[in-house]
Amino acid sequence: MNRPVTPLVAVDIIIEMHDRRGHPVVLIERRNEPHGWALPGGFVDVGERLEQAAVREAREETSLDVELKVLLGCYSDPGRDIRGHTISAVYVAVARGTPHAMDDARHLELFDPRKPPPLAFDHELIIADYLVFRETGSAAPLR
Repeated sequence: MNRPVTPLVAVDIIIEMHDRRGHPVVLIERRNEPHGWALPGGFVDVGERLEQAAVREAREETSLDVELKVLLGCYSDPGRDIRGHTISAVYVAVARGTPHAMDDARHLELFDPRKPPPLAFDHELIIADYLVFRETGSAAPLR
């Protein structure tokens, strides 16, 4: 008898920051080629809540202390990781500190969410939902 597969659970964090002119920008990181740019995040450790994992992953990869503002949505991605189907919870957060690439982050970059660079995984969808959230103040429906 086949047992159902439990999806892997991950967190991703959209970190809101501002450029020198005060325009809102989003922090992303460069991961391994050729997958493009990705949001800070990673897998939830055993016994860890989603919120704890989001804050820990942001600190490990960016050195920033983040304050989670809202759960933007949950996204299903069967092709994200070779270990199996992944469900990602995505948080919008504000940050304190100066970003530095750490852990498995290769390079950090701020970008205008209306003109994102090529993104990995389902992050195009996540950024589109984030823009709706910014305009309406409410999170997009869960997908």
